[in-house]
Amino acid sequence: MGSIQDDWKNWRHITKLDPDRPNPPELISKVVNSGTDAVMVSGTQGITREKVKALLKMLRGKGIPVVIEPANKDAVVFDAGVDYVFIPSVLNSNSKWWVIDVHVEWIVDQLKRGGEILWGKVLPEAYIVLNPDSAVARLTESRTDLSVEEILGYVKLADSFLRFPIVYIEYSGRYGDPEVVRMARSHIGNARLFYGGGIDSREKALEMAKYATIVVGNIVYRDVGSFLETVI
Repeated sequence: MGSIQDDWKNWRHITKLDPDRPNPPELISKVVNSGTDAVMVSGTQGITREKVKALLKMLRGKGIPVVIEPANKDAVVFDAGVDYVFIPSVLNSNSKWWVIDVHVEWIVDQLKRGGEILWGKVLPEAYIVLNPDSAVARLTESRTDLSVEEILGYVKLADSFLRFPIVYIEYSGRYGDPEVVRMARSHIGNARLFYGGGIDSREKALEMAKYATIVVGNIVYRDVGSFLETVI
């Protein structure tokens, strides 16, 4: 059985690749040779098991850690070449489904398939979704109109009460408030803080990386040159 190593705690830059988008070999090559610390296979819409496995096949043997971040039960894959499975719970969802029930669903699905759940590779993520216009906010029915105090309340809930190893501030497609991320970091005692959303320049990458591991996604598909500048 796989076991969790602590190397992920030292990651500063993660590249998110979407199985539902075109991922040609030349793009994969640029990403894995960019200096990014890991590749996260993750997407919100149109995600199927076949698409996830196809992208994993392209990443296999590239010498870079690969993380699955599943949006649904079909994306939970423990294939060879998968180093970690980061499982998101959206704490500020208005639906219990995205906090608890979605996880029962994928566990039951794995049991029905007869596959072994490699718990040593699984890390739960406490998501706090803050961009109301994002696909993830709409899908998960997230309450995004949070005060700073409420955001910090979720951070403390995740870190100190529920003891999630990862707290993820997600602006998904929009650059967030660095001061909010700074304050979130100051309220974390044990978890690792991740930040994702709108990082499309070196300046933004450096700013958010002062407080969190940054996750960079959309710019990979819009402008690979600008993406390369975000790798710090």
